[in-house]
Amino acid sequence: LLLLVPAMAFPQSAVNTGDTAWVLIAAALVMFMTAPALAFFYGGLVKRKNILNVLMQCFVSLAVISLLWVIIGYSIAFDTNEIIPGVLGGFSWVFLKGVGAIPSDIYAVTVPHLAFMIFQGMFAVITPALIIGAFAERMKFSTFMIFSVL
Repeated sequence: LLLLVPAMAFPQSAVNTGDTAWVLIAAALVMFMTAPALAFFYGGLVKRKNILNVLMQCFVSLAVISLLWVIIGYSIAFDTNEIIPGVLGGFSWVFLKGVGAIPSDIYAVTVPHLAFMIFQGMFAVITPALIIGAFAERMKFSTFMIFSVL
């Protein structure tokens, strides 16, 4: 619905500390669902010899997907200068260029743009981590990393 409303309808507003705190707490909760919680859950489902592999897949996916999100993921997911409208965003926020402490005109207008980026990034991280359970004990670590990056 926000995409249908012109950006001018939402003036640049001040940062709301309560909104910002909640967004950061929610991002931390999603991160903890990925790294320790999902890792230990899947670790308990596999044979003893594969526990470290599953733990490493969860923790390394947190690191790798976070880097990919910062480098290009946020830009192609949320940039309004779209290459393919509604499908693929532009590249003007690559390496978070122009994303800072000032709220966005369009997304989360009372939260710093960086906080919104972190919150959305945690969902990008947990998505491939959820798939780990489907192929636990069936896929090598290197194959999983190629799958996650793609």
